[in-house]
Amino acid sequence: MAKWIEEFRRGWQGISEPPAVLGFGLTAVCLMLATAFRFGISLLRTDVPYSIYLPGVFVAAAFGGERAGIAAAIGGAALGVMLNFGEAPQVMAAAILMAIYFVVAALIILGVRRHRSLVVHHRELTTELEKEQRYRELVVEELRHRLKNKLATIHAVSRQALHDYPAARAKIDGCFGALATADDLIARTDERGCDIIDLLRSELGPYGHVRFTLNGGPLFLPTKLAVSLALMFHELATNAAKYGAFSTPHGLLHVSWTVTNGLLSIVWDESGGPMITAQGKPGFGTQLLNAGLRAFDGKAEIAFLGTGLHCMMQCRIDPPPADKKSGSLSGR
Repeated sequence: MAKWIEEFRRGWQGISEPPAVLGFGLTAVCLMLATAFRFGISLLRTDVPYSIYLPGVFVAAAFGGERAGIAAAIGGAALGVMLNFGEAPQVMAAAILMAIYFVVAALIILGVRRHRSLVVHHRELTTELEKEQRYRELVVEELRHRLKNKLATIHAVSRQALHDYPAARAKIDGCFGALATADDLIARTDERGCDIIDLLRSELGPYGHVRFTLNGGPLFLPTKLAVSLALMFHELATNAAKYGAFSTPHGLLHVSWTVTNGLLSIVWDESGGPMITAQGKPGFGTQLLNAGLRAFDGKAEIAFLGTGLHCMMQCRIDPPPADKKSGSLSGR
């Protein structure tokens, strides 16, 4: 029985028609049930010789195949003519009823054939898309692996070249680390970007989660913007560790962000750090902050307040998806 059910299931899905014996057996069962139902109906009202067999035609065609459907249609017509459970209809009326019956039966069989062809086409299309997706994932993974190796090679060459310049080497090491972190975060989202919360936590986490707070809702950053902000956050965090809030036991950092009319605003506020009495010549970090957001029609403004460094970053960004709800999150 289980084997028969599997054959009928494959027939319905358009994979293959069941064996002829099984299909015609289903036809016979459908005709027997339809005839029994017709006899029962005739006890309550006038005999309906043909329409009762149409559901049997559908079942036979859908599960037994096109041959079974045609056989059920012909068999239903023959039974409608041969069996009479009431007054015999007039010849003209009987001919019209039979014609209507054959038209409806043909439409049912054609509808089942169309359904089966659509199912087969959908299955083939799904298979091709799955193959293409697997190939794409393989290519992307290979490309990601090569880029990672190339980045590691460039990193090693730069360290060797700057062996006698420890300050420059440390600066480049930090930038490479920030890029690697951003790449890992972006890779988890299939190269589409990453969330600003994940980006900040990955950069600020090493300094202790009790040293910073994050205030803003989930915000998905496109790939290019995520990489630029990763470098900027790394530079600000490094300066905070050397000269700002993270250089003292009680220093704190507060980062907040909002999006208004497609404009992303990020505020970096440090407090509790050493007093900054003088400002030197703008260095690499300041230049990076000034240039990092120009590609996004943005800018960065830095102010050295009595409480610590204050940085305002603004840039253009696509509106966040509607299902991203704003809220407040803390790094504590």
